[in-house]
Amino acid sequence: MPKSVIFNKKVITWALYDWANSAFALSVLAVLFPLVLGNYWGAADGGAVATVRLGLITFLASLFVFLSAPILGTVADAGGYRKRFLSFFAIAGALATAGLGFVGSGNWPLALALYLVASIGFYSSVVFYDSLLIDVTEPRNFSMVSTFGYSIGYLGGALLLGLHLWMLKSPQTFGLSNISDAFSIAFISVGAWWLLFLLPLLFFVTERHSAIEVSEQPIRAAYNELRATIRQVSQYRNVTIFLTGYWLYIGGVFTVIFMAVNYGQRLGFEDTDLVMALVISNGVGFPATLLYGALAHKFGAKKGIYFALFTYVGACLWGIQMTNVEEFYAMAVVIGLVQGGVQGLSRSVYAALIPQDQPGEFFGFYSMTTKFAHILGPAMVAIAAWLSDDPKWVLIALMPLFVAGAMLLALVREPEIESDAD
Repeated sequence: MPKSVIFNKKVITWALYDWANSAFALSVLAVLFPLVLGNYWGAADGGAVATVRLGLITFLASLFVFLSAPILGTVADAGGYRKRFLSFFAIAGALATAGLGFVGSGNWPLALALYLVASIGFYSSVVFYDSLLIDVTEPRNFSMVSTFGYSIGYLGGALLLGLHLWMLKSPQTFGLSNISDAFSIAFISVGAWWLLFLLPLLFFVTERHSAIEVSEQPIRAAYNELRATIRQVSQYRNVTIFLTGYWLYIGGVFTVIFMAVNYGQRLGFEDTDLVMALVISNGVGFPATLLYGALAHKFGAKKGIYFALFTYVGACLWGIQMTNVEEFYAMAVVIGLVQGGVQGLSRSVYAALIPQDQPGEFFGFYSMTTKFAHILGPAMVAIAAWLSDDPKWVLIALMPLFVAGAMLLALVREPEIESDAD
């Protein structure tokens, strides 16, 4: 068959949602909310209290997605509602994010409530966004298209965070009177960015409808369908093995991403250096993830994941002996080279393994596994921190996750996919 055009209108408009929601992931989750919660909304209560509040609200958001994603995915499949669910959660998340810009000093309860809605909106919308991958391209292009989404997500997130850092360092340049106004505008801009770049997907991406029908009492029918899928899990041996391995290694990946700033702080590095390293990592992630997708398209997605996982092991070994901030910047570049690739290729491998008529339900399982992994990595970090005050034990605790995940991935049999040369 002749080669198909990979980057058509559907693919580009689908990928723009990665550009849209990555602004929330990078600016709000990683930087803005933790800073403002401790220094503005809850400054009078101390840093430890802010940490507890942040941890609790993050746990609640993760728990909601963990429990609801497979059920919502099943309902969405049966009714052809994946785009509707995506738009509902994305709009709710974007509006809640913008609302954070209007929360006054000391009003941490309202800030936490809005952050909870925003986080649920972000994580839940990604379930349905991921499931639309099979609607915008063919299986032979999954790796290229999936990593393309992650790559432009890193670019968009880094651009907006860079603007926010400029705004926070020099609010007068933007006509703002102080840093508090800059924080407010930053939250509002993330919400607006999220909404704006959601629109192309809603207009130009069409979803295929499942043959599964749910006509009466859809929630009960969804639970029945979910139970049936679990009972028949032996039919999906590759999916089960892959999700187990993915749960292990992605727990390590996310822990590296979200603990990097904390690790640098414990080594005594300046906050400005840590945030700048985060921007650099995401800036590197844009071209690196594009290249990663191209190489995986040619040589295979699993090989690309293996390379990323052993890069993480090497980075952990390097981090154990790290002593200066220049090494931290170099580490940020190394992680930026592989973090988008391992996530994008994992999504593409999974999309090729699942039944093509149940993408919402199976990507619900994928999201559930991802959220469960968010618990695994931090739990291991907490145990390591409890056993020793030396932050390097955090990295030692993460290395087995990458190794065990790679070993399980080796047991996954990828389906035969028609190549462009056929």
